[in-house]
Amino acid sequence: MLNLFEFVAESRPKTGKVAARGLRRNGWVPAVIYGGGSKPEGLVLSHNEVVKRLSHEAVYSHVLDVIVDGKAEKAILKGVQRNPARFQILHLDFLRVNMAETIKVHVPLHFINEQRSVGCKKGGVAAHSMVDVEVLCLPSSLPEFIEVDLLNLDIGESIHLSQLKLPMGIEVVALAQGAEHDAAVVSILSPAGGLTGDLPGGS
Repeated sequence: MLNLFEFVAESRPKTGKVAARGLRRNGWVPAVIYGGGSKPEGLVLSHNEVVKRLSHEAVYSHVLDVIVDGKAEKAILKGVQRNPARFQILHLDFLRVNMAETIKVHVPLHFINEQRSVGCKKGGVAAHSMVDVEVLCLPSSLPEFIEVDLLNLDIGESIHLSQLKLPMGIEVVALAQGAEHDAAVVSILSPAGGLTGDLPGGS
């Protein structure tokens, strides 16, 4: 059975563009794991196994077990380089995590009740300004997604970052920078494409 949150890797002694190209030709994905008070370490992983895991959204906002030469390290996926023309994964970046220290991670937003919302029933259209949000939390508190309920949202109204219902122990990074960073996450536009009504922070 596929363990989505386990990436089996081998250490990669050779680095550089030439070595990386050779690995990719042979069905491998070059990667690096860094942070956590240890030196960065080059890795290689099976391209087929990586593709299977990256097809699941939860992998991007979950604490992973990266098995390097049989030794497990806790990490999160911080970067993915792709070749979209060839559907190829070019490189992965893993960040080691300490389960006792807070981390910053982008968590997906799941929008619910869009078609049942007050505004959409009147013919309005939901406009999503964000698909994810950067949060600060302990690794053990990291949610796979944050739900955004549009049910009571009318035409001309928005849901802002400060209005998100967050699990316990989760903070939105942008809000720590001040009220001016309380951006809209989703809005209901009028059928003509313009906003109507009074929006928070509007004139």
